Amino acid sequence: MEIYAIGGYSEVGRNMTVVKVGDDAFIFDMGLYMPAVVELQEEDVKEYNEKILRRKGALPDDLILDKLGIRDKVRAIFLSHGHLDHIGATPYISYRYKAPVIGSPMTMTVLKRIMDDERKQIPNKIKTVQVNSSIKIKGKNSEYTAEFIHMTHSIPHTTMIALHTKEGAVIYGNDFKLDNTPVMGNPPNYAALKRLSKEGVKAIIADSLYCSHKIKTPSERVARNMLHEVFSTVRNDRTGIFVTTFSSHIARLQSIVEFGKKIDRKILFLGRSLNRYVSAARANNLAEFRKDIELKTYRNQLHSALRKVEAEREKYLVVCTGHQGEPGSILDRISKNELPFQFRKNDNLVFSSKTIPVPVNIKNKEIMDRRIEKFGTRLFDEVHVSGHGGKEDIRDLITMVNPQNVIPSHGPVQMLKPMEELAAELGYSKKQYHLLSNSHKIEI
Repeated sequence: MEIYAIGGYSEVGRNMTVVKVGDDAFIFDMGLYMPAVVELQEEDVKEYNEKILRRKGALPDDLILDKLGIRDKVRAIFLSHGHLDHIGATPYISYRYKAPVIGSPMTMTVLKRIMDDERKQIPNKIKTVQVNSSIKIKGKNSEYTAEFIHMTHSIPHTTMIALHTKEGAVIYGNDFKLDNTPVMGNPPNYAALKRLSKEGVKAIIADSLYCSHKIKTPSERVARNMLHEVFSTVRNDRTGIFVTTFSSHIARLQSIVEFGKKIDRKILFLGRSLNRYVSAARANNLAEFRKDIELKTYRNQLHSALRKVEAEREKYLVVCTGHQGEPGSILDRISKNELPFQFRKNDNLVFSSKTIPVPVNIKNKEIMDRRIEKFGTRLFDEVHVSGHGGKEDIRDLITMVNPQNVIPSHGPVQMLKPMEELAAELGYSKKQYHLLSNSHKIEI
């Protein structure tokens, strides 16, 4: 068995891993490097293509698979969940492989929405697999089973993918947290993970993003309580209330809508990204709150809605894009006076998010915050809990699965190395722990 680190082992994002057994290879995730996409937005690039994205470093460097003679051996492309740093490259590079693209219902719906938005088509068959079920994949001389196991994260239908091969099972564990009391859906499928442990796991590729944090990541219920506390604090008179969060975080959006209704505000969702994820969730019966909101995406709709909010701000709760200070987002444009609404003294802006720790995001968010603070607006920052497990989540996962080999992923080397220390604590030898960088491989 050979495991190739294509992307997401030297940066946060651009996730792509290849597992090869004999004459058969399997791709796990095809993600974008979002800071590179933000730079393209800053350059005012309106339309993306493979050439532009490769030049900018936004795509995984899968061209290495051509040099290694692996490209034609790819039998399937598995997508773990619907975040852009895991599926966003699919419309641009999946055509290079004569293989189906496979994922959970929400994941595949989001992928189709992305392709519609970007006016892209792919020749690959798109196959949907229900969460907690499996699919058979034919190889050259063998048959494989891919199992999609329910996992908690910050988007519905996140899965850990277990690939069953004659050489043993490989578990692909990007991204995850062990949330035992989720706001939406069920806790992780521990029964499946324990069963895999008994059957024997050759290797686990695990999200190491916050392994340096000596915590168990709090449940989404904690974020819900934090939001409740903030909504109990804001002045609900002549002031405006804006909330920004990850567009894909359907459980968080559900909580925001519930609290907005309790303070008797009309709820507006503004932005294409929110429309993409809410509509995908609604198509999978995961967003009952859709009936309680108005969703505006087009320029005329946005301008009309914001004029109403400007005139009667005490009547509305606005949920919008821009929590990372992204150029061109609703919040960024409001802060620059490019839209027909202006923050005033004692208006309220809630960031139900955390700044993704890369320089371009940190810079953009700080600059936008300073612009908004000049209006006298109250900022409530980091009303949020992460969708990624801390050290103790990762410890529990490895202990539960008991793999023969541990491979950290989802970050540069300084974010991957803490899992080396954890593996040593758990009794793994240096031969069982594999610290990879992009373009490297291991043979097991």
